[in-house]
Amino acid sequence: MAPLLSMRAIEKRFGGVAALRSASLDVEAGEVHALIGQNGAGKSTLIKILTGYHPRDGGEILFAGAPVAFSAPQDAQAAGISTIYQEINLVPYRSVTENICLGREKRRFGLLDWASMHVEAKELLSRFNMSGVDVRRPLLEYPTAVQQIVAIARAIGFAARLVIMDEPTSSLDDKEVAVLFEVIRQLKSSGVSVIFVSHKLDELYAVCDRVTIMRDGRTVLVAPMAEVSRMDLVTTMLGRELSQTLHAGASERTATSTAASLLEVHQLAGGPKVRDVSFTVRPAEIVGLAGLLGSGRTETVRMLFGADQPERGTIRFQGHEVHTPAQAISAGMGFCSEDRKVEGIVPWLSLRENIVLALMPQLSRRGIIDEARSKSIADAFVARLGIRCSSPEQPVGELSGGNQQKVLLARWLCMSPKLLILDEPTRGIDVGAKAEILGLVRQLAHDGLGVLMISSELEELIEAASRIFVLRDGITVAEMAGDRISEGAVMTAMAHGPGLADEIGSGSAGRADG
Repeated sequence: MAPLLSMRAIEKRFGGVAALRSASLDVEAGEVHALIGQNGAGKSTLIKILTGYHPRDGGEILFAGAPVAFSAPQDAQAAGISTIYQEINLVPYRSVTENICLGREKRRFGLLDWASMHVEAKELLSRFNMSGVDVRRPLLEYPTAVQQIVAIARAIGFAARLVIMDEPTSSLDDKEVAVLFEVIRQLKSSGVSVIFVSHKLDELYAVCDRVTIMRDGRTVLVAPMAEVSRMDLVTTMLGRELSQTLHAGASERTATSTAASLLEVHQLAGGPKVRDVSFTVRPAEIVGLAGLLGSGRTETVRMLFGADQPERGTIRFQGHEVHTPAQAISAGMGFCSEDRKVEGIVPWLSLRENIVLALMPQLSRRGIIDEARSKSIADAFVARLGIRCSSPEQPVGELSGGNQQKVLLARWLCMSPKLLILDEPTRGIDVGAKAEILGLVRQLAHDGLGVLMISSELEELIEAASRIFVLRDGITVAEMAGDRISEGAVMTAMAHGPGLADEIGSGSAGRADG
């Protein structure tokens, strides 16, 4: 029997860069199919091509046995494919009924048939044990779990045969996740297929029948969930074999510092992605935060910098608490965020203006900028970091990714920080620039700076960090230092938690199957 959905040899390029390279995805009727991969693996692009958000450059899509090429998401929805995004795309100030019937409102004598729509909304919600919801009330009055189920009910109302759920549990608590999983099982029993996109390995085993793993725009594994171990999932997503990394150490790792802690984080929690995080950073060392996509790394460092507020736990920097970015900067903390284009550089400003941006209050007097000092500082850091540019007045948006990252480093270094937080500092830059950035980071630590670094490239953390803390589902599950650091130990902690990681970190080479 042919699958409900068959995507074969899908190709997609953006500005000459290959986002998908002969990618494939098959989903059977009445199947819950996991689609997983790290950032940039191609999951979102594949879904957007399926639903008509992007045109494909090559390949074939068959849905219900017929070739399809949707030109807009509305076309895909009309054909029976509904997508429920991580950020619920409903209208919070409208009633539950209005959200469920949005786009297919019923009319009678030219007027909206509210009675009929209320009945339909109640019937759809009753399928998911939500008959107690007052469909006349605004959606915003209900918790996220109910809103998620309203989104599913809306999808079913369109007679969906395939429902795509993109990180549906990201903002749900454990009880709400259990309700959602029961809904998914009901969809499956009624013959509806589900593509389930999630980074939480336990959820995949709880609800999915098969898994497709993507890496670097390609489909690299398709298998029944019951036949794939957690360790296999992790190594396949990362493209690293455990047997190759059990004894992989570091040749250029920074020495473990013996100084008193510069930063102390204890049992930090906040939001759905940070549940119990603890670690320390000392001067003159690089500490790595490792974890799969969604493990809570970025959310944690945003709390450290005061950009988001924790619900509990303590953060002490040089013995004092930090609550806002302004306090963090004043205390000597710098933060290069994950998305340098959105949260880092100001592309239309010059390289010089970007470098001195955080220093601006110190460079101005009565609202007038000291241009001479500004140019002097920019010139000094262009030379120190080897930033390649036509001049410091060149718009920073014209620079390569590696040089933009150096500009962000310069921005914080000119503040003379004591701690530098680097979230994916080498993402999106070429191999040569990566080596330069990592060399700069090592030199900064050698000069006495404390560095907290997040990287999805495990080999970068292994080479650079003197200590590594592994996060899994928002919890610190392992700490490694010195000879105990290996890619095998880190990947095992990502997949299973601390127990097996301790065995491998201490030299055991046994296979870790889940």
